[in-house]
Amino acid sequence: MSQLTEWFTTASEDLGYSPMSVLVNMVLALLAGLLIAVIYRRTHKGLSYSQSFVVTLVLMCITVSAVMMVIGSNLARAFALVGALTIVRFRTVVKDTRDTAFIFFALTEGIASGTGNYVLTFFSTLFIGTVALLLFRTNFGSMHRSEFMLRFRFNRETGDEQEYISFINERASKSTIIHIEPSSDGVFLTLTYDLSLKPGFSSSDIVTGLNAVQGIDNVNMVTASNDIDF
Repeated sequence: MSQLTEWFTTASEDLGYSPMSVLVNMVLALLAGLLIAVIYRRTHKGLSYSQSFVVTLVLMCITVSAVMMVIGSNLARAFALVGALTIVRFRTVVKDTRDTAFIFFALTEGIASGTGNYVLTFFSTLFIGTVALLLFRTNFGSMHRSEFMLRFRFNRETGDEQEYISFINERASKSTIIHIEPSSDGVFLTLTYDLSLKPGFSSSDIVTGLNAVQGIDNVNMVTASNDIDF
């Protein structure tokens, strides 16, 4: 038993780490990777969510930790690793620039845990994760804080412009027209509004009411809780 304990706590001459240190580093990398994955899932926006990417974050953190332990302070191993990675070609396209930040997040924590910097791993994971959550909660950087995007077509010949303008102003606490597209013959206008509705009104009220207005058709309304580019 004493020999097993000694083997478990004695650093290897080749690797420079004891089995105990390897286990601690890998477990810490796993915990950091899981926390990063949870934060990514909680703060994700849009339609490009990928479960495989979340799993990749966890595996990347553990793998980088192991790689750093393999390299250690051996310069030859570092160059060998670089040479091996140049052979591998990665074709996966990162759909969201925010995903790149989480990739570097996982890489950083894998490097920190793999080199035995436990305090750095712990505090940097908590700090960066907390910042990511705060940015998500405060919707930092968003230019659009409205509820809905309203699009409809207006017939200049049969409709009255003041009628739909009054209808929107009565039901919206804020309305901003962000796009006007005239038809080729100049008869129709396709208009897009940025809306925040007053209490007591719903999107179905707007769609039903506008469809009943003379000269209005093709009424569409979508949520605008996330950033939208035009």
